[in-house]
Amino acid sequence: MVLETKNFGEVEIKEEDIIFFEYGIPGFESMTKFVILGKTDSPDDPFLWLQSTENPNLAFVIMNPRDLVFDYEAEIDMFTANLLKIKDENDALIYCIVTVPQDISKISINLKAPIIINAKDNRGCQVVLENEKYKFKHLITEEFVKA
Repeated sequence: MVLETKNFGEVEIKEEDIIFFEYGIPGFESMTKFVILGKTDSPDDPFLWLQSTENPNLAFVIMNPRDLVFDYEAEIDMFTANLLKIKDENDALIYCIVTVPQDISKISINLKAPIIINAKDNRGCQVVLENEKYKFKHLITEEFVKA
């Protein structure tokens, strides 16, 4: 199937790669179908796109939070595990939304509300973690200063 996107133009995707978000993503509840674009084998490029298949103008920059915070843990509650039909925690993919402002030095990642995807059957949702150590707006540049 051909998907029209704002950032990539026309992209060929497989129907089985579409991820279903039963409740959408907060703020975009009516958008329930997404696909991940921009996968590369380059370790220098941790960013991907969560592209809506229903709206060519809606895409989120995402990344695996463990590429930035190596000990990142997202505990999934029973409601989320049941919603996504996750039976084995190894089937859960975790991504976080990245905000890229005009001032690139203020690029941030939302560690508090990760996107969880069941890799077995492509169901996804965004959850808010109870863990107080994670913030909604974690400056990515802070991690480079620590390194």
